[in-house]
Amino acid sequence: MKEKLFKKDGVLLQIVVSLTMIALAAALRVMPHPWNFTPIGAMALFAGALVRDRRIALAFPFLMLVVSDIFIGFNVLEPLVFVSFLVNVFIGFWLRRGRTPVRIGAATLLGAIQFFLVTNFGVWMFLDTYPKTAAGLLTCYAVGLPLFWNTLAGDVLFATLLFGGYALAERYILRLRESTVAVH
Repeated sequence: MKEKLFKKDGVLLQIVVSLTMIALAAALRVMPHPWNFTPIGAMALFAGALVRDRRIALAFPFLMLVVSDIFIGFNVLEPLVFVSFLVNVFIGFWLRRGRTPVRIGAATLLGAIQFFLVTNFGVWMFLDTYPKTAAGLLTCYAVGLPLFWNTLAGDVLFATLLFGGYALAERYILRLRESTVAVH
């Protein structure tokens, strides 16, 4: 009986810690930062990897993204940002099979690449900045490369903080470690 209660406490602690870290990452998004250097990609990966209930893993960080958009503003490309964000959550689901540094790094790189491809396609398609030709699309991607590096740098930094912070918490909080081991 005590063991069952211990596991329930650990699961509750795991939920609270994960969702709190996601909310804090979302709050950082509204702070001044260089273009595309934000925690949203890492936040989505982290949610997919750590939040057990897939619906909550998709809904809670998405809600945090929308709430932070209330403060920084919405734009015509926002639906594509939302879709790309949700793709990152799905990439995070892949990390549930093992959160090694190599897997987290690969997921972070994949997430940054898909965000770059999706959002720059949206810039080309929905804004009148580039001609609607193959050359215009290539130009859009070429001009967007500096933003890709900002996205990747932000994702790497915040993935390191989120996953590393959680790993430290697992190391020092026995109940958190036990609840994670029980799931994986």
